[in-house]
Amino acid sequence: MKKNDGKQKVRLKAGYVAAAVVLCTAAGVYLGVAAYFGSHFLPSTMLNGLDVSGKTTEEAEAMVTEQIDGFELELLERDGKEERLRGADIALKPEFGDSISSKIRGQSVFAWPAAFFSERVLEEETMVKFDPARLKEMVNGLSCTQKENQKAPQDAYVSEYQADGYHIIPEEQGNKVKKKKLLSVLKHAFSSLLEKVSLEENSCYVKPKVTAEDEGLVSLADTLNRYTGVTLTYQIGEKTQVLDGSTTHAWMRIEGTQVSIDEAAVEEYVNDLASAYNTVFRSHSLYTSYGKTVTITDGDYGWKLDKEGEKAQLLEDLKAGMDVSRSLTYAQTAGSHGENDYGDTYVEINLTAQHLFFYKNGSLVVESDFVSGNASKNYDTPTGIYGLTYKERDATLRGEDYASDVSYWMPYCNNVGMHDASWRSSFGGNIYKTSGSHGCINLPASAAQKIFENIEQGDPVLVYKLPGTENPAVVAQEAAQVVNLINGIGEVTLESEPAIAAARNQYNMLSEAGQAQVQNYEVLVAAEAQLAALKAQLVPEPQGA
Repeated sequence: MKKNDGKQKVRLKAGYVAAAVVLCTAAGVYLGVAAYFGSHFLPSTMLNGLDVSGKTTEEAEAMVTEQIDGFELELLERDGKEERLRGADIALKPEFGDSISSKIRGQSVFAWPAAFFSERVLEEETMVKFDPARLKEMVNGLSCTQKENQKAPQDAYVSEYQADGYHIIPEEQGNKVKKKKLLSVLKHAFSSLLEKVSLEENSCYVKPKVTAEDEGLVSLADTLNRYTGVTLTYQIGEKTQVLDGSTTHAWMRIEGTQVSIDEAAVEEYVNDLASAYNTVFRSHSLYTSYGKTVTITDGDYGWKLDKEGEKAQLLEDLKAGMDVSRSLTYAQTAGSHGENDYGDTYVEINLTAQHLFFYKNGSLVVESDFVSGNASKNYDTPTGIYGLTYKERDATLRGEDYASDVSYWMPYCNNVGMHDASWRSSFGGNIYKTSGSHGCINLPASAAQKIFENIEQGDPVLVYKLPGTENPAVVAQEAAQVVNLINGIGEVTLESEPAIAAARNQYNMLSEAGQAQVQNYEVLVAAEAQLAALKAQLVPEPQGA
């Protein structure tokens, strides 16, 4: 056992020695290689694009010098264009100094094993020298920097309105060169002996300030399309009027990326709507209950647009960005959008006949005589078409010289209205001429009550005169009175003037039908001629000189 133990110890000792030798050898190799890379570039080293792995300073400088000789730089431009720049044109030559040797000294030589597995890229701009003035001349002489060869970039913008709205027109890059930037890039390129330089990649072109992705521009287009994309359909009776982008695009006002709506243009449009659809203060035709058509020119009944209200609503609709179907905004409404805006519910008042009709939904509800304003005192009831202002039970009507209690008060034209008149025992005829009202329509209580119970605020009241519809009995009576006045003239003297004037006035007040019944009218004409002759005789003859 002891003999074998000795042999084993010998073998172990020999192994230790061998290992030590290997380690020493490896260490020697490691240190020797490290020493080698103290004067040579490490493996996988690139210097300004040149593979200088294992090269000394002198060898690397020789490579750089060789590269400088006949050096050309390829300038890559937009649209596939290229230009080649010769180093000789700017007096390009080597100038190393301590630049390369300092790169070698700066290596981590003891890390040389790792260098086999990773590339080292070095840049050095102090190895070459060139004439900056000649480089500047070169830049100025390039084809790409000539004014006639350059196109300035165009910003993206919003198109004009089209049938399908607004669109963003993309920017145009152009090819305008930033010469200062290019000069800087070329200085680096020649210093680094780069073989190719892309103007695009080095940001040598002037860029558009606004692109199609610009948030403000996108917001502008969206706002314009939201406003002009609204279709507003006005429902006007059986008619419609459509407002859409074909009109509203002209209302858009753009300041920068902000959109506003030209309120003056909106106001003009609303005024056009009022001109087209307002019926207030316009002539109205009425096919009367007498079978004849009258034209009523006065009054304030009819459709009337609320211009300010419609303008505000229209602006709100556009800004909401949603299609709308609605009616116009009215300050005053009427009964119908048809041919006659008063519809088929209305009061028809014939001042000539002193007779009225009240129709509701086309059916006759009330027909009655009345007494209108006193003609002899110029309290004539105004003609025209009006809307009922309101209705009131048990009202007291007051004026300068009266206070009348009525049960049914229905005003339609300021203080003029329809009401019962309990103080009257008869209605119609020619009462109004000498014993009429202060302008109101006096009605029998039963007629006033029936109208009151069926009429509503805003219902139209049409007041007119229609010659030829006078009560025949009244016409005959008034004509007979005139005949008597003419017969009462008798022999014509100067004292007959009041009687002749009274007969003339009464005759002139008659209707055509009444005047036709005055059979002794020629007597009146003759009496007027005789009176004129008598008055002429009283004029003294002029005296001679």
